[in-house]
Amino acid sequence: MSIRPTKAMVLAAGFGTRMRPLTERMPKPLVPVAGRALLDHVLDKLAEAGVADAVVNVHYLPDQIIDHTATRTKPRITISDERDMVLGTGGGVVKALPHLGSAPFYHLNADTLWIDGAQPNLTRLADAFDPARMDILLLMAPTADSIGYSGNGDYAMLPDGSLRRRKEREVVPFVYAGVAILSPAIFADAPSGEFALTKLFDRAGEQGRLFGLRLDGLWMHVGTPDAVQAAEQAFLASAA
Repeated sequence: MSIRPTKAMVLAAGFGTRMRPLTERMPKPLVPVAGRALLDHVLDKLAEAGVADAVVNVHYLPDQIIDHTATRTKPRITISDERDMVLGTGGGVVKALPHLGSAPFYHLNADTLWIDGAQPNLTRLADAFDPARMDILLLMAPTADSIGYSGNGDYAMLPDGSLRRRKEREVVPFVYAGVAILSPAIFADAPSGEFALTKLFDRAGEQGRLFGLRLDGLWMHVGTPDAVQAAEQAFLASAA
């Protein structure tokens, strides 16, 4: 029986430069899609998955996010304030580790957006996470039918779920959906200061402990203002 994470880290510190002009006066996690801020879509799904505590890191226009999340009780929000420092996707987690405990935790980008299939993907991730075999389990979206994504993918996925990073000039069928379960142990000897979390993904991959789970449902890459409209249309279609 799997143990479902009760804590989560949500990355909300980015500048959202590709979302301008929407992000000139508003941080990207607060951009509304289908009547809810991107960040609330993520936090709502965490609450539904039984997550009690979420750490949200802030850097760009931090007070807006702090004020926005102040009234939430599910999950309870702890702010990791990075306004005086840029720590990157990896350093931000290291700073928040004291709040995340010693058990595997959910890790999400605040701007990831998806519509679940028959079973919630956060529940599926928890059920699939096997700490004996894996340190990192990434939710992987098929590039072919994701909305707003036109890149070459991030990983190839082997039959056992293990991941192999895309080589230069290669096209692979899966893109990282910005949702994961991480073991805190991977940060034991992490560098101090700013670094990218992908550095730890690569190391776990080299050790055969990086795995993926195919997303069930529809993933939306909301990277630009145009993508907001496409995502809203997908939400309307799913609710119909």
